[in-house]
Amino acid sequence: MHTDTERCVRAVQSKDARFDGWFFTAVVTTRIYCRPSCPVVPPKAENMTFYPSAAACQQAGFRACKRCRPDSSPGSPEWNQRADLVARAMRLISDGVVDRDGVPGLAHRLGYSIRQVERQLLAELGAGPLALARAQRAQTARLLIETTALPMAEIAFAAGFASIRTFNDTVREVFALAPGELRARAPKSPGAAGPRSVGPGPAGPGAVPGSTAGGVLSLRLPFRAPLNPDNLFGHLIATAVPGVEEWRDGAYRRTLNLPYGHGVVALTPHPDHIGCRLSLTDLRDLTIAISHCRRMLDLDADPIAVDGQLRADPLLAPLVDKAPGRRVPRTVDEAEFAVRAVLGQQVSTAAARTHAARLVTAHGRPVADPEGGLTHLFPTPEELAALDPESLALPRSRRATLTTLVRHLADGSLRLGVESGWDEARARLAELPGFGPWTVEVIAMRALGDPDAFLPSDLGIRRAAQELGLPHTPAALTARAAAWRPWRAYAVQYLWAIDDHPINSIPA
Repeated sequence: MHTDTERCVRAVQSKDARFDGWFFTAVVTTRIYCRPSCPVVPPKAENMTFYPSAAACQQAGFRACKRCRPDSSPGSPEWNQRADLVARAMRLISDGVVDRDGVPGLAHRLGYSIRQVERQLLAELGAGPLALARAQRAQTARLLIETTALPMAEIAFAAGFASIRTFNDTVREVFALAPGELRARAPKSPGAAGPRSVGPGPAGPGAVPGSTAGGVLSLRLPFRAPLNPDNLFGHLIATAVPGVEEWRDGAYRRTLNLPYGHGVVALTPHPDHIGCRLSLTDLRDLTIAISHCRRMLDLDADPIAVDGQLRADPLLAPLVDKAPGRRVPRTVDEAEFAVRAVLGQQVSTAAARTHAARLVTAHGRPVADPEGGLTHLFPTPEELAALDPESLALPRSRRATLTTLVRHLADGSLRLGVESGWDEARARLAELPGFGPWTVEVIAMRALGDPDAFLPSDLGIRRAAQELGLPHTPAALTARAAAWRPWRAYAVQYLWAIDDHPINSIPA
């Protein structure tokens, strides 16, 4: 979009927050870059130039605006609706893969050469993987500087920097302030001592600074409005696995299995943000923890584009108008969801939770949760590899399906991470015994994140279709749903909402 100068200028002049994250405005006279919704007086059109990423702005020698914090704009919806090389690379970079494994590790995960990955990212985003990862490290560093009392050396390594000198140079270059000056500018909460806290601030892909207390980091996860939390949180709560997930004091809480340790997150819906309380055993996991939470809640979606297309169907329009902004409830762990999808085949929601809870108790790693009732991490495929099928209270055919899935996930012959191509993953899943179209598509929708995944054979979808006057046989409904592409997964959420089911509402 950054190449459409006229449209970008209009967005900046109207301070349209819908375009935050789509492009960035660099002002050639001040050498500052901003988000489109920056509250300052818009510059003259001839003084604006536009870039596709914060990293590209930084590489061109522009520094981040102190008012609108453009480096923390919501993530581009482009990465949610695509599964090409660039989109998969961006998802991996947001998960901190470059920080942990370098560019060679990124290229290996994608199955391309380093040169090809760099060329594609540079062509589309104006910056290579190192620059994109550097921009993300800078944002994480600022988050920790402004919200914690950690020594700067600890923040540098927690944010992914290889040295304190690189950390200091990057912070100065991106924010035009030394790390100490950045901390001094962050206002304290009234009566606060020790850890720092700041006010709401602008929206951001990782988080907006909040506060720290007792080792817990409090953040605000922004989103593009509107967002309807009913089906989003309702689905996660209704299907929560005891010990791994819970609904407590108005927050959805769950354990997180992370590269350097584990964590516990509590997510609370608010009208203009999602409250996020994170407890991590290793702060180096902050970036990936935030990325997983945003992905699970589908916070980088573009509801205006989604609802606009679905509203064009006269039978869907009343559903969209009644509760706009529905999101697709996803997952923090693709392998975990695939296992749970198999456990939930042809059984009720309650039965699926029971089966999963037994698996967790027998094979999950115990964790401490002083603030609630979480007890375990969901077991990894490697931890389930030695699973005795006879110990499962499942039909024999489903035992074979589960153990086959686990074996392929554990040995790497089946990959369901953010780097996975959606069509390739579907094909690999369909080859496994016991994987029909419903199971494949629900994994594509909620684990892989394909916004066009569709479940025409789902009983709830067929009932809703019949009630609305839509075709209700799978083939006929699929043909009718072609007009909803590429947002059929969102249409599923609106159709499910017709049914009176716990997944559609947040407990009182």
